[in-house]
Amino acid sequence: MPLVMTGDRVPPRWAERKGASLCGGSFCGDASEGLRIALINNMPDPALEDTEVQFFDLLDEAAGDLPVFVTMFSLAEVIRGERARAHIAGHYSPISKLLGAKFDGAIITGTEPKHRNMRDEPYWRSLTQVFDWAETGTTSTILSCLAAHASVLHSDNIERNPLGDKQFGVFEFKRNAEHPLIAGAATPSRFPHSRWNEVRDYALVARGYEILDKSPDAGVNLFVKRRQRSLFVHFQGHPEYFTRTLLKEFRRDVRRHLTRERETYPTEPRGYFDCEASKLLNEFRRNAEANRLEDLIDVFPEAAVAETLKNTWHDAAVGIYRNWLDILSVSKSGYVATASTPASTANTSSAAPLAL
Repeated sequence: MPLVMTGDRVPPRWAERKGASLCGGSFCGDASEGLRIALINNMPDPALEDTEVQFFDLLDEAAGDLPVFVTMFSLAEVIRGERARAHIAGHYSPISKLLGAKFDGAIITGTEPKHRNMRDEPYWRSLTQVFDWAETGTTSTILSCLAAHASVLHSDNIERNPLGDKQFGVFEFKRNAEHPLIAGAATPSRFPHSRWNEVRDYALVARGYEILDKSPDAGVNLFVKRRQRSLFVHFQGHPEYFTRTLLKEFRRDVRRHLTRERETYPTEPRGYFDCEASKLLNEFRRNAEANRLEDLIDVFPEAAVAETLKNTWHDAAVGIYRNWLDILSVSKSGYVATASTPASTANTSSAAPLAL
């Protein structure tokens, strides 16, 4: 069954893409037969609607026949333009309604940081209220990129570390532990990353986090820790990304160089472009470095490069989210798991108990 949007209107890009069911209020249908998911989407305006569809697609494919009811929220303190404010007003619920509710699961996105110290961000207080709520208001919460960094800073005072260059590309990660979230996953698995900071494995382990996979090139990818009744699932990367998302980010960074918002020409994402794509992009770079003009972005070879791209992380991403929905379903059904119980590979009534 398709995802069901709660509220008054289905976001237009999702309606155009899939068609979607809608119900008013905070929930409709039989709560015993479905899962309630809160999506707290804090991404900046250019990525706001793309992020909705990325997570909707991933949940839709992972859920199979399991009904999943999604309610969207966003932090009011994230600076928005007029169009994004109108979109949020029409499709999102206020954070005040989240904090008094119970959901099976939540997904909290990051946003583009403006300050070196995350505690200086205007949305910091509201974001930490959401973290505190999630500890008792959910069975499990997924935290994406900056949200993962903010969570460990808030709860365990683990500081993020700035990188010399953007950690940008698709990297291979090897399994570091056994856990129901990664049951059935190939190792190594590939995932996209796009960040200027990282939290490091030794700091996480010292505070009781379990690191599920990591890479010698890109550090930690996925790590977990239980907080009161909720399993917090932290991604430093972006398994939800579409095939072209890194390309769009690279084009944005190139444009910022051409407009002198950044001085250096951006490094290509690693493990993402093939030889043909790199050749096209290197030709563009030589032209841009010889003629640093904003109008050059109009001939950036986006369409030609896009045709060469392959999504090498999709199956692994769907597998993790399917396992996550299994964890929520098993918890909702009241099964008691044992340490030897294998993870389920499908979201159906035959889902086996999971060791959490």
